[in-house]
Amino acid sequence: MSTYVYAITAASHPSLPDGMDGVGTPPCPVRILKEGELAAVVSDAPEGLRPKRKDLLAHQNVLSEAGADGCVLPMRFGSVAPDDASVTGVLAERAEHYKERLATLDGKVEYNIKAVHDEEAVLHRVMSENPEIRALTEANRQTGGGSYEQKLQLGEMVVAAVQAREAEDAAEVRSALETLADAVSVGPESSGWLANLSFLVDRGAAEDFLAAAEQVRAAHPHVDLRVNGPLPPYSFVEPGPAEPAGTTIGADTSQE
Repeated sequence: MSTYVYAITAASHPSLPDGMDGVGTPPCPVRILKEGELAAVVSDAPEGLRPKRKDLLAHQNVLSEAGADGCVLPMRFGSVAPDDASVTGVLAERAEHYKERLATLDGKVEYNIKAVHDEEAVLHRVMSENPEIRALTEANRQTGGGSYEQKLQLGEMVVAAVQAREAEDAAEVRSALETLADAVSVGPESSGWLANLSFLVDRGAAEDFLAAAEQVRAAHPHVDLRVNGPLPPYSFVEPGPAEPAGTTIGADTSQE
């Protein structure tokens, strides 16, 4: 049977609570596979697993329990290896990589920051900042709305100004927060967000980081800033070729 991988940790990591269940219907019992100085938190992999809420929460619960007593390298939802031997084989093969990651991420958490413009507020700001747009808007108004060409010109100017403001705001969000983080990871581009950033933050600096995020929110009322965390450091595991052989990546629970 295939093996579902939740996390990688040190072999000396405290044991998980007895009877812990993971993903699947019925839930699959969670167990530990050890190889040298490393261990993997796993269960059997249910057939036809999909990123449904019940299983996403089960995956997250296992990570929360495992991470409560020390550092873990979280795998994303849907990480599946052909069998137990494949998992322990990769632990042995990539031992130095995983030990380095565990040392680097010890005591760290991830905060994901997404930012999007409030459409009405950003249009108001663009108008107030751009005299050319204000002048053309007023000229069109005085001529009953303006010609098709004038309306098109105004629309193009507004779009360009909003795009420029998006780039500036994204840079300002990152600049204000990255000095309080050990590392920054840029998330997948999406037309819905002007910024999608993950920050690796020391647990001891979390309050300062959140306070800085509030300051960014207050300074940019035209930006809807969404903070998700603390999370396991999904974006900083850097699995690459070290990911357990045969894994497949499904939904990213850090982005929920």
